[in-house]
Amino acid sequence: MGYWAALAALTPIVAVFGLLVALRLPAVKAMPLSLVATAAAAVWLWGVPAVHVAAAAIEGLFVAASILWIVFGAILLLRTVGGTGALDAIRAGFTRITPDRRIQAIIVAWLFGAFMEGAAGFGTPAAVCAPLLVALGFPPMAAVVLALIANSSPVSFGAVGTPVLIGIGQGLLQGGELAPLAAAAVGDRPYDLFLQAVGIRAITIDLLAGSFLPLLVCVVLTRFFGTERSWRRGLEVWPFALLAGFGFTVPALAVAILLGPEFPTMFGALAGLALAVSAARFGFLMPRRTWDFGGGEGGGEGAAQVVEPSKPMNLRLAWAPYLLVGLLLVITRLRELPVQGWLTGVRLEWPAILGTPIDAAVAPLHLPGTVFLIVALITVLLHRAGRDVMSRAFGGAAQRVAVTAVALGTAVPMVRIFINSDVNASGLASMPVELARVAAAGLGSVWPLAAPVVGTLGSFISGSATFSNMMFALLQADVAQMAGWPVETVLAAQMLGADAGNMICVVNVVAAASVVQLLGREGAIIRYTLPAAAAYLLLSGGLALGFGLIERGLDAT
Repeated sequence: MGYWAALAALTPIVAVFGLLVALRLPAVKAMPLSLVATAAAAVWLWGVPAVHVAAAAIEGLFVAASILWIVFGAILLLRTVGGTGALDAIRAGFTRITPDRRIQAIIVAWLFGAFMEGAAGFGTPAAVCAPLLVALGFPPMAAVVLALIANSSPVSFGAVGTPVLIGIGQGLLQGGELAPLAAAAVGDRPYDLFLQAVGIRAITIDLLAGSFLPLLVCVVLTRFFGTERSWRRGLEVWPFALLAGFGFTVPALAVAILLGPEFPTMFGALAGLALAVSAARFGFLMPRRTWDFGGGEGGGEGAAQVVEPSKPMNLRLAWAPYLLVGLLLVITRLRELPVQGWLTGVRLEWPAILGTPIDAAVAPLHLPGTVFLIVALITVLLHRAGRDVMSRAFGGAAQRVAVTAVALGTAVPMVRIFINSDVNASGLASMPVELARVAAAGLGSVWPLAAPVVGTLGSFISGSATFSNMMFALLQADVAQMAGWPVETVLAAQMLGADAGNMICVVNVVAAASVVQLLGREGAIIRYTLPAAAAYLLLSGGLALGFGLIERGLDAT
C-alpha cells in the first residue's frame, strides 16, 4: 500500500478525530465533511468507481434509517413512560434501594444495560439507559458517558449471540465455505463448537478484564462529574463494584460453556441484577459514605432524595414497559420460535444498487424500534394515560430524530464507503483490511496484544461489533495461523477489541447524545470515553497475549 493509498485509508479516521474531537465541531457539521472527504479519497486515491461509492452511500442510508428508527422508538418509549408518571415511580424505587449515585450507575448502566444488550444490541442499551439515568437525576453528559463505557464487555454476546454467530461465523467464510486457513484452525470440530470455543475464550479473558468495568464506571463518575472531582470516592465502592462485575461475568461464562453464545449476556445480566439489587437492599459490601453530585454524605445540596411519584403507581407497573421490552426482544430473536421468521420476512430491499454488487435491505418489523413503538402503545393502555400523553411523546420523538438525522445520515454512509472500498482500480482490498494488514506485518510477534486494536478500529468506523468481527475475523485467523498464535485466542481478542470500540464509535455516540439532547457535544463525549476504551483495550490485549504465550508453551511440551 503506497503513500497515497495509506492517506486515503486513513481519511475517515483522521477526519472524524480531527473535526469531531480535536476541532470540537458538532457531529452535524463534522460528519458531512468527513463523508465528503472519505468519498473523494475513495474515488481519487483508492480508485473506487464513483458509482460504487454512491451505491455504498445508499446502503449506508438504509442502515442509518434503521438506527434512527431505534432512536425514535427509544425516545418515544421514554417520553411515554415519563408522561404516565412511571419514571417518577422508577426514580423513587431506585433511591429507596440506595441514594448512592455510584450504585445506581452500576445497576442501571452496567447490569440493566447488559440485559438490553443481550436482548437487542446495536446501540439500544445506551439509547435506553442514558435517558433513564437522566431521569434519576444524573447530568446528561455523565449519563451518556457512563452508558457508553458500560456498554462494552456485554457486547461480546450481545443481541442473542450475533457478534459471535454472525460476526465471527460469517467473517471466516469465503464464497459460502470456510477459508482455507480458517478451516485448518477449525479442524474436525463442528463449526458451531468452534464458535462456542471462541466465545468461551473471550469471556474467560473478560473475567479478568470486563469484571473491573463497573469500578471504572464509578471512578469516571466521581472524578469528572462530582464537585469533589475525586478518584478516591469512586474507588471506595470497589467491593460492590467487583461483586457486580463478577456477578455478570461468572454466570455469563457458565452459560457460554453450557448453552453456547446466544444467552451469556442476557442471563449474566439477570443474575447480576438479582445479586446487586439484593446486596444493595441489605447493605452488603456497600460503601460507608453515600456519594452524590453535590459531594455530600447522604444530605446537603444535590443529594439524592426519595422523590415520590406525582401520580401514585405501583413499582412493578412502572417497570412493566421495560420488562415487556426485554421479553418481546427475546421472543422476536429466538431462532427456535417462528416469530423471527415472520418479522424478517417483511423486508425493504434494493438489490444490486445502481448495478453494483452492493445490496441494501432492512426488516423494519424486526428492529428494536418497532418493539419500542408497540410497548409505548401498550403502556398508554396499561397505565391508563390519555391520548395527549402519546401525542406529546410522538411529537417530541419526531422532533429529536429530525435533528439527529443529518449526523447519522452522513456518518453511516461514510462508514459503508470505507468498508465497501474493496472494488477499486488499485488492486487493493478494502481500506480497513489493508490497514489491518499493515499492522499485522509489523506486529505479528505480539499479535494477540495488537489484535484488539484492529477490532476497535472496526467498531469505531462501522458502529457495530458484529460488523467489526465480520470485517476482520478472517484476517485475524490468517495472521494467527501464519504467526503461530492460537486462533481462538486471537479471535477472542478481536471480539474484545470490538467491545472497546463500542465506547467511542461515532454512530453510538451520536445516537446516545440525541436521546438526552446533547447533539453538538459528541467530541466531548468521546474525550471522556476514549481513555476508558484504551484502558480496557490494553488490559484485554495484555491478557490475550498472556493466554497465547501459555498455550504456545503447552503446545510445545
